[in-house]
Amino acid sequence: MKLESTDLRNNTPINPRFAFGKHDTKDHMALSDNLSPHLKWSDAPAGTRSFAIVCMDPDVPSVADDVNQQGKSLASDMPRVDFCHWAMVDIPTGVTELATAQCSDGVTPKGKQNPPGPEGVRQGLNDYTQFMAGDPDMAGKYFGYDGPCPPWNDERMHHYIFTVYALDTDKLDLPAEFTGHDVVEAIEGHVLDQASLKGTYTLNPGLR
Repeated sequence: MKLESTDLRNNTPINPRFAFGKHDTKDHMALSDNLSPHLKWSDAPAGTRSFAIVCMDPDVPSVADDVNQQGKSLASDMPRVDFCHWAMVDIPTGVTELATAQCSDGVTPKGKQNPPGPEGVRQGLNDYTQFMAGDPDMAGKYFGYDGPCPPWNDERMHHYIFTVYALDTDKLDLPAEFTGHDVVEAIEGHVLDQASLKGTYTLNPGLR
């Protein structure tokens, strides 16, 4: 399979337009445009019955105690975990392209409840659902795409991996409020092929 984008270039920095947060000189971070990026995929194998899309950041600190804390930094070698930014499943084989901002246009406090997208697809909860849980102004269920916003005091560059999977099933067996981590488990044994694009992003001025 082949995955391309007019908005993303493999192994290069992601434009802040596609991020949840952007660098701010005064406050370290400000909300950004949060546009979902253009994606176009091709050369799916014979037998493909649907597609799924997952975007993961594998560089998120496993312990959040010092995240965005003044006077502290997150060591680049500290343990990391996957943070899901987007999970879309049951994409019909007739859909092989998503336009810029088709699935997200701006930050929605407390999360998008019915994110836009192609007819018939399902979009799961991203991990801002857990990350924002302690913020009374932002806590909620975050469905669909929400872009990068790594800790501004993180010494590690973050990587965002957009992957399109060609599957041998029309629909995945997932609950209504599934997560990207659920998708990774559900597609096991159903993947015929896959293609990825990886971008980088940081809010740490020392890494820019």
